Amino acid sequence: MVGAFRGACSHYRSNFPPLAGYAAIFAYRWVSSNLILQWRRGLRGDPRASSGVYDLSLYSALYAGVSGMSAEASALAIVADNITNINTIGYKGTDAQFRTMVTDGRVGSSYTAGGVSSVAVPLISKQGLLQSSSRSTDVAIDGGGFFVTRSNSTSTGGVAYTRAGSFSPDEEGFLRNASQQYLYGWRLDASGGYTDTGSLDDLSPVRLSDLTGTASPTTKLQIHANLQSTTTVSAAAATYVAGNMASGAVKPDFTRSFDISDGQGASHQVSISFLKTGANTWATEVYATPATDVTQTGGLLSSGTMKFNGDGSLDRAGSTAALFNPLVATWTNGASSVPIDLQLGDDKGINGIVQSSDVSALLSSTVNGGVLGNLASIDISKTGRVSAIFADGTTREVFQLPIATFPNPDGLTRVSGNGYTPSKTSGSPTMKVPGSLGAGNLLANNLESSTVDLASEFTNMIRFQRAYSASSKIITTVDDMLQEVSNLKR
Repeated sequence: MVGAFRGACSHYRSNFPPLAGYAAIFAYRWVSSNLILQWRRGLRGDPRASSGVYDLSLYSALYAGVSGMSAEASALAIVADNITNINTIGYKGTDAQFRTMVTDGRVGSSYTAGGVSSVAVPLISKQGLLQSSSRSTDVAIDGGGFFVTRSNSTSTGGVAYTRAGSFSPDEEGFLRNASQQYLYGWRLDASGGYTDTGSLDDLSPVRLSDLTGTASPTTKLQIHANLQSTTTVSAAAATYVAGNMASGAVKPDFTRSFDISDGQGASHQVSISFLKTGANTWATEVYATPATDVTQTGGLLSSGTMKFNGDGSLDRAGSTAALFNPLVATWTNGASSVPIDLQLGDDKGINGIVQSSDVSALLSSTVNGGVLGNLASIDISKTGRVSAIFADGTTREVFQLPIATFPNPDGLTRVSGNGYTPSKTSGSPTMKVPGSLGAGNLLANNLESSTVDLASEFTNMIRFQRAYSASSKIITTVDDMLQEVSNLKR
């Protein structure tokens, strides 16, 4: 009996943790009742005298009650976690579900209870409500995917994927969320491009404060101008050759100059001049002023013929193609040469150079580049382009934010700080541009609310509390029944 008593104690302690303090009591009663039943079976010559079949049902009922209390306690812990995170930005609630534990109840004529266990089912893919915010660096994901963050700014910290987009600049200018995770993205080059090999190593921490006072070369020159169609063809047009307007040998019918910047922040002047040579036809030159700023002969950067359709729209097909190619100026001061996208209009369009009876005039122009001033604000587009807006009105795109998507986002592993890490169940992440191939759009000045429904959680709390009490009644009832069996020895 001593061996059976010790074995029963050990079994109760290992299988019924919530009731470990009562293990000895339950074990004593079980062993006592078992021995009495075995003795009575032996007197009757019962063939099951050594099988213990009569008390298996009670024993399993006791275990089922304990498993019920344990399962309901775990479910209540899930509810507690959900409720306490009701105001956590980007938090995804967890659903408490239950599954049966079945034993082989075919022994003899008795039934053995298997019990129940709780299962935490994460609802990570559920979209939370979007709420507006006054901060431009607060960003919400409308759709699937996660922000890519790290625990530090050196690209060596652990990676965490999150929906918590409450980002703001820290004292060093890095964008970090409420969990102090650093936001990562693709850094854009001068032409707005970036390197994406699918590796996290391509990403850099988003930092904008280091742009102040730095030189930004001109990469775009957009011109919208009108050339007067009634202009008389001058005598100089008959002998015109490329470079005459740049050198001053021929006076153009219309010219305008623009200030552009090289890679060192130095300012230069580039002019575009037009000379009418025939009906709907103009000789065009783009050149540096003075010519000594560049190594090209006479400062000439581009030249050719520009033609127009009868309605005054641009005839790019009939014009010299080289006029619409990027300008590449080789600066004599040694500054790096950055191609300048010269935007003169679309074919058959009126968004660039046009011809009409109105007087020749520059209608509008856009030139980027220069020495950047103080950072005034940050703008994040729905496609993930992060732009720095400076005090002088200059805007520069500096980062492209990626969206990380997973084959099964509900299989991600939760980590502290409202983040997630990949698992075998979730699959590997894929970096995408927001709004493409299953990746959601980004909405600046918005935050994603917690997906927790407080009314449902309070209802679940009551359900689990009642079920916990009911399971405890099973244990006390079985205890009373075992006591009755023990009393048979008297």
